Amino acid sequence: MKKEQVMTFLVIGGDAAGMSAASKLKRMNKNATVTVLEMTEDVSYSACGMPYNIADPDRDMDLLVVRTADVFRQKNQINLLTGHRAEKVSPKEKKVFGTTLSGQSFEFAYDKLLIATGARPVMPNIPGIDLDCVLPLKNLSQGRLIKSFISEKKVKKAVIIGMGYIALEMCEAFGKRGVAVSMVKPGETFLPWMQADLSQMIQDELVQNKVALYAGKTVECIESSQIGARVVLDDLTLDADIVLVAAGVVPCSELAEDAGLELGAGGAIAVDRMLKTSDPDIYAAGDCADAYHVVSGEKCWIPLALRANRAGWAVADNICGVKTELKGVAGTSVFKVFDLQVARTGLTVQEANTAGFSPVENMITARSRAHGHPGSTPILVNMVGDKASGRLLGVQMTGTEGVAHRINAAAVALQTSMTVSEFFQSDLAYAPPFGPVWDPLLTAAGQLLKKM
Repeated sequence: MKKEQVMTFLVIGGDAAGMSAASKLKRMNKNATVTVLEMTEDVSYSACGMPYNIADPDRDMDLLVVRTADVFRQKNQINLLTGHRAEKVSPKEKKVFGTTLSGQSFEFAYDKLLIATGARPVMPNIPGIDLDCVLPLKNLSQGRLIKSFISEKKVKKAVIIGMGYIALEMCEAFGKRGVAVSMVKPGETFLPWMQADLSQMIQDELVQNKVALYAGKTVECIESSQIGARVVLDDLTLDADIVLVAAGVVPCSELAEDAGLELGAGGAIAVDRMLKTSDPDIYAAGDCADAYHVVSGEKCWIPLALRANRAGWAVADNICGVKTELKGVAGTSVFKVFDLQVARTGLTVQEANTAGFSPVENMITARSRAHGHPGSTPILVNMVGDKASGRLLGVQMTGTEGVAHRINAAAVALQTSMTVSEFFQSDLAYAPPFGPVWDPLLTAAGQLLKKM
């Protein structure tokens, strides 16, 4: 589509993918009418920063807002409508229908539509899940509510249902606010996707910071009490002033499904490498859409912030006639658990087996700095390779320093389909304060080559 052509671009969802697409398309085609429908009052904010903001009672939650709605309206000339909930997409009519927070009905026509509805927290079907002190953490309004709840109710005890990324990050946030934490999950394995030694290191860090862990415990119900709630497990009861539900997220794909669009991995909206859905005039991007995995080549659903922003840009490019295909994701992620950094990219052994590889893995313990340099701490590296092709398949790492950015080297290697041997020959930087001559990743690759 030529830049000067008049068109109507409609976006459902005003966070990372939606606003990235809207802003870039408006820059590329100033004659386009760009409208964004956002059901909340917040747009373009750093959701990943919420646990760290909650940890500091003196920091304003609105500091996480990257760009306000008025800036998009005035500077970018985007018709950004907050408080507008899209409820139906009609591909045949090329219209979207919905209601505002005040209950008024609306409809908008489109030439091209982007569905960027994100993901929502899983709320287990537990009696008492609707109590006022039981809260999820996914959007900014929920972050504000949790932060004010801690202060106003003088929270001293928290129970977290779930042990994923948000749950682990919130342990530290609660701890810094003087809140005792108990974590509960039904599965017996603490982090089933993580190599056992690395998982144990995280458990030890939590226990050292006085977090009580209850894996393999089923929450029977949540009862109201004078202090807040009693979380009733199958064999004990935990008192709590606040209960955080962090049992994972699912894609918000109902609008697309009801419109007859194909769904893909994880129940997310199926898209091709150009982010196009099964309808040629409808795109999907962000946490509601699936992606290709760069290692397996198969469809996957891994909600990631960088992917959401990049996909939004790609949607704008493709609508404006600049063909842009996204190779996919490696599932690269990093999170902090008190003093511990935890990172991963690519496939685990189990995932590699499922994808049809012949995986071989190894575990090494290296140092974060050169031998004899003060302050050096252990880094644990788990590396997975394919015995048949020699290809690098995945890496996991834990340590108190040097993990968060080191994982990026492995991520680039996966993106370029490097073999373990090729990665072992990489010319990585060396200086005693930052690592040994043989970087921990190179040591892991060298040891893995012996096993392969």
